[in-house]
Amino acid sequence: MPIDRFVFKLPYFVSLILCALLMGCTTSYSNKNPVGETFPSVKGENLEKRYINLPADLANEPSVLLLGFVQNAQFDIDRWLIGLDMTKTKVDVYEVPTMQGMFPKFFKTQINEGMRKGIPKSLWKGVITVYDDGEMLQKFTGNINPNNARVILLDDSGTVNYFYDDGFSVDALNKLKQNLQSLKDD
Repeated sequence: MPIDRFVFKLPYFVSLILCALLMGCTTSYSNKNPVGETFPSVKGENLEKRYINLPADLANEPSVLLLGFVQNAQFDIDRWLIGLDMTKTKVDVYEVPTMQGMFPKFFKTQINEGMRKGIPKSLWKGVITVYDDGEMLQKFTGNINPNNARVILLDDSGTVNYFYDDGFSVDALNKLKQNLQSLKDD
């Protein structure tokens, strides 16, 4: 092989090796239903650049967390947001992009800037990205089928009251609303 062809292909080869190494930095966890468990204490940063401690900073109110582990989970998250809005569900909802591994930490500034470009500024306070504790959250719910959002209803003490990870459905939305209403009735 002539040296000029080798040099031309070398960057691609190095890129492939680097991608393989970075992909190997993530761990798969079996899905589980954490209903009844206390949501782990994690630190994230919202798109307004404020640090948020979950669940401590949620004002002791029932809250819905929509965890997304990969970019493609945004489609499912958007369906949940539309469903909650269309049914006029009165609850604080937080999108929580949750990433594990070294790769996202290195590029978190670029990732957050990309999200700021695609999300209206009025919603930035409700988008809390978790990097350092991302693996803890993925282990808490499992991360198999990562395109599905992890929908979590927390009660006012930070305990998981409702959990769903099978992709948006009207039935699941109605069950979430029933659980929320029972929390408000107590």
